[in-house]
Amino acid sequence: MPHYDLVIVGTGSGNSILDSRFASWKTAIVEKGVFGGTCLNVGCIPTKMFVHTADLAATPSVSSRFGVDEELLDVRWRDVRDRIFGRIDPIAAGGRDYRLNHADNANVTVYEGEGRFTGHKELTVDLGERTETVTADRFVLAAGGRPVIPDIEGLDEIGYHTSDSVMRLDKLPARLVIVGSGFVAAEFAHVFTSFGVQVTVVARSGALLRSEDEDISARFTELASARFDVRLNRRARRVRRTESGIALEFDGGEVIETDELLIATGRRPNSDLLDVATTGVTTMDSGHVTVDAYQQTSVEGIYALGDLSSPYELKHVANHEARVVQHNLLHPGERIEADHRFVPHAVFTSPQIASVGVTEQQARQRGLSYVTSKQDYAGIAYGWAMEDTTGFAKLLADPGTGQLLGAHIIGPQASTVIQPLIQAMSFGLAAHTMARGQYWIHPAMPELIENALLNLAPPASPPPPSTEPLRDAPQT
Repeated sequence: MPHYDLVIVGTGSGNSILDSRFASWKTAIVEKGVFGGTCLNVGCIPTKMFVHTADLAATPSVSSRFGVDEELLDVRWRDVRDRIFGRIDPIAAGGRDYRLNHADNANVTVYEGEGRFTGHKELTVDLGERTETVTADRFVLAAGGRPVIPDIEGLDEIGYHTSDSVMRLDKLPARLVIVGSGFVAAEFAHVFTSFGVQVTVVARSGALLRSEDEDISARFTELASARFDVRLNRRARRVRRTESGIALEFDGGEVIETDELLIATGRRPNSDLLDVATTGVTTMDSGHVTVDAYQQTSVEGIYALGDLSSPYELKHVANHEARVVQHNLLHPGERIEADHRFVPHAVFTSPQIASVGVTEQQARQRGLSYVTSKQDYAGIAYGWAMEDTTGFAKLLADPGTGQLLGAHIIGPQASTVIQPLIQAMSFGLAAHTMARGQYWIHPAMPELIENALLNLAPPASPPPPSTEPLRDAPQT
């Protein structure tokens, strides 16, 4: 039974832990699928490559408002798909080859199979024709998650897609039904609608993206309903094959027919597949592995990170946690804590959505004292240039200190425009200071943030004019 100094389960962010400082450690990596994890292969990166292409395909639908008449002639789906995975697949293969064959990894053993704990700090890996059991002083559990499959009668018999498979379709369907109302559903609805597919989104609740701030969710639901067929407050009971496609049946007898079905009802951590309880590791009700501030589980020497342990389920969080785990493995006497104070996220649909901090409904539930402000894209010069009449930024702040509590944006480039607010929250910069203590380029999109901050801040007296001569002033 091989014994290791360190075993890492999963090759997403966990694979980034091993560097030259671990050269003297006897280590092992366990991977049951493709190297690179969810983000590289079926998540953040390919989906955003599809989204960018979809943004291009969607421009003719709005160009006429600018006096430019455009026409979408064709979407060469296989060319789109193959361009994207022609870049991604070699990266995944290269990561595998590096761990298997590069001299830097002389002390690294790769087990390509599914691991399951069979004892305390004892992992058995199914290698297909055989199994091998390994033990280790330390483990890093970074095995990610997988799509949640709802209990719908007939689902297993008809053939369906999840985010893991829908991007590799052989051809575009004429009709697509998406079951789900979260960010996966929102992004793929934008992609396939832009490519000319007739998209229907089916939600059990009364709104799309309901975990976002209530104003953002309401605005997106309104805009999405104008772009594709949105069915709210629906519960799918059964699904069956028909001569012309797939039929979904709902409570009350309603039936929707489609050519392809995408299940986008969330994701779940792979803690059950690892059987972490056998080694003494505890989990939350959601299945996420319980970790402390140092990313250590309930068992000393076993760390966890990423989607397996983080309810955020975001790549930038997993990368941060991997750096924390890496440091704590190398410096057990000087461990550092993970920082989850201000975790931002974005939804790359159309329009984009980005958020950090508390929503207004969370602020109410927690009894926080807060004030809010809004700024429409339509109220800034660059918003005029884009003819944007629906986007806005919404801020929440502490009325006593001016510290930002939350920021929520729906509109063009929201994922980029929000970054100064993340920085302000992370470094304790109050709204008034941020708004008035720096220049804001005019006319540019960050004025959306400037004006939203000014709406929060009290009037301030302007500083006295400088008596110093202008230096390096442009010539007029």
